[in-house]
Amino acid sequence: MATVQEIFEEMPRRFDASAAMGQQLIFQFDITDGETYHIAINDGTCRVIEGASEDPSVTMITDSESFVGIMTGELDGMQAFMSGKVRTEGNMMLATKLNDFFHNE
Repeated sequence: MATVQEIFEEMPRRFDASAAMGQQLIFQFDITDGETYHIAINDGTCRVIEGASEDPSVTMITDSESFVGIMTGELDGMQAFMSGKVRTEGNMMLATKLNDFFHNE
């Protein structure tokens, strides 16, 4: 099973730059039993940064097991949200668009 760190390391490779053209967004992930990361998307570029952003567009709060499950497709993100395994702060609708910017393996 992949780790949180391995997933974040893979995200730039899975990034779909064409889907992010003209976008300026920050997805933050507060892993309750781990670290905080954020992904800065800026006009077709993507940077994964360890630590919190000063002004995230949306923050997703979850534990490492749920995060890994969602990102590997083993756990449905909407189901995780509805069952309380994921909480959001900020633009909740933006959280549903995360997969638009990243190819699934």
